[in-house]
Amino acid sequence: MAMSSSEVAALVRQLKPRLLEGLTQPDLQDILAGATPRRFLANSVIVNQGDPAERVFLLLTGRARNFFMTPDGQKIILAWLMPGEMFNVAALLPKRSYYLISTEGVGNSCALIWDRTTIRSLYKRYPQLSENTLSILWDRFNAFLLSHLSLTRLSARQRLAHVVVHLASGIGRKVFGGVEILVSNEDLANAAYVTPYTASRLLSDWQRKGLLAKSRGKVLLRDPGRLLLYDI
Repeated sequence: MAMSSSEVAALVRQLKPRLLEGLTQPDLQDILAGATPRRFLANSVIVNQGDPAERVFLLLTGRARNFFMTPDGQKIILAWLMPGEMFNVAALLPKRSYYLISTEGVGNSCALIWDRTTIRSLYKRYPQLSENTLSILWDRFNAFLLSHLSLTRLSARQRLAHVVVHLASGIGRKVFGGVEILVSNEDLANAAYVTPYTASRLLSDWQRKGLLAKSRGKVLLRDPGRLLLYDI
């Protein structure tokens, strides 16, 4: 079932996406009017790596993640996306390009979609969109830099601990006994740049020490602070 314009507006007011900060209500209405809401089923691919970059997305509900497929078929998880985040901004480039990475829904989700012609026209009319996008991309670059530096500064144990805590604060859900993260051993291994065997061994060690509980496709983090202090 399609999402109505009033439902979209209500979600945007609730989420307060960084992309739309500093805009007047009439401007915001005009920008939202140019978008099409679309629902995606869990585990469905929203954008395929290598496809022409013709659309920009703003996640409204659910969870998503960016990933890269290597030539030998390995799936590398790059980032998890929360409601309110924009993704696949290559369509904003003046020269037509291609998506460098893929995006998939982690659960059932809904996103606003602007086609390339519409979104580039809106950016010309509303410079605040460009200001907001530059700020978002700068923060993502900083996150990438920190991730890259962690490869040389942190041990495998420390990298995995930081990934678990970061995911808990981003995509985790508070439940009785801690924060629940829907993530597999393989995904954690990819994000921490360790082997699945190493990730499994470390998670089992932390589980024995009561720092977390691991089940299939799920981690219950009991105390983020203790996990980080344990792995200093």
